[in-house]
Amino acid sequence: MTVTDRTPASAAPQAAHDEPSSMLAMFRQQPRAVWITAFAATIAFMGIGLVDPILHSIAEALNAPPNKLTLLFGVYVGVQCVAMLVTGWSAYRFGPKRTLTVGLVCIVLASGISVLAGDIDQLIALRVLWGLGNALFLATALAFIVSSAKGDRHGAIMMYEAALGIGLAVGPLLGATLGEWTWRAPFGGTALLMLIGAILCAIMLPADSPRATRTPVRISDPLKALKNRTLTIAGIGSAFYTGALFTVIAWAPIAMGLRPIHAGMIFFGWGLLTAVAGVFLATPLARAIGEKGGVLTAITGYGVVMALAGIGTLTGEVWLIGLAVVLSGLPSGILNTLFTDLAMASGGTDTPRSVSSAGFSFLRWAGAAIAAVLVSYLAEWFGEVAPWWFAVGYCAVALGAVAMVRTKKRKVAEDAALIGAEEF
Repeated sequence: MTVTDRTPASAAPQAAHDEPSSMLAMFRQQPRAVWITAFAATIAFMGIGLVDPILHSIAEALNAPPNKLTLLFGVYVGVQCVAMLVTGWSAYRFGPKRTLTVGLVCIVLASGISVLAGDIDQLIALRVLWGLGNALFLATALAFIVSSAKGDRHGAIMMYEAALGIGLAVGPLLGATLGEWTWRAPFGGTALLMLIGAILCAIMLPADSPRATRTPVRISDPLKALKNRTLTIAGIGSAFYTGALFTVIAWAPIAMGLRPIHAGMIFFGWGLLTAVAGVFLATPLARAIGEKGGVLTAITGYGVVMALAGIGTLTGEVWLIGLAVVLSGLPSGILNTLFTDLAMASGGTDTPRSVSSAGFSFLRWAGAAIAAVLVSYLAEWFGEVAPWWFAVGYCAVALGAVAMVRTKKRKVAEDAALIGAEEF
């Protein structure tokens, strides 16, 4: 009989049983700075879905056409895309704490002034500042959590993933609840919460180390990293997938036309499934069929739910569009965790991970910004169902790009989770 190194069958169920308790113990041992940063990250992630439930209310109150409404996402993501190129340089030049705090202050100002906006153009302009603040904060927050957390890096990533999941789920729910009163209230609530986060970060986070001790980063470094062919191909694939994602975020509220509380419950379900899939499904799937196989499977699933939303639009069944939005959270959670790891694993580049990630993020969010702006024009030119069919097409292009990526065989380790979470 040949003896193999195999884990007993009983070990897997026991490991699964012990995982929640070990995760809870890991959370308890984290220092105050990690908790403060995770809290602020939760609020920042809430801002992603905050506008969705009140989009229809904004349209009615400000007499805003669809092409202006989708700009609320287009300019936000577009600025975030460009800002990703300078966040690494900013953290090197001014320090992580200053970069985090300035990003939070930008969000406080943008969301607070949004309460007083008199027309849709003012809201769009304020979303520019909001996108800049989000990029400065979120791009720096994970690195800060990882460097400050106790235990292994996997535990730090779980803190970040937990913040992401809570933010994505609670953001639409908060927007819906406050939006039932007035569309201005969600902006005011976000400003207040972010102000608390900014004060806590400014007072309680440790001071930045001297610049001489930090790794130098130039603004041009992320673009230079894209000279790596496989990194660029994976980035293009991610850009098209993220374009489909922002078809959901920017177009679904308009296509459904629901009151805030109903739209908020749908996007709450979307955020909840995104969080569950990202934390609990992505890594086991990658272990089973590899990162590339996991990404290809999830993109295919995303294309299917986009087609489902298209059928709902054709038949006038709003509930079917809502179901597609909720179900899209499952492939989204998997892709948010695995896509960037696929890029990093395939590239073999000798540039620092943070620099490669920034270049990859630039391509990824460029796809989101273009899709968010284009979606309303597609509906105007080809009919209201067209954005969903284009989203199916985006997924097909993403499949083709990812299929061209060559990956090295390796285990899904802690660094995989780190890079995957870094790029949501």
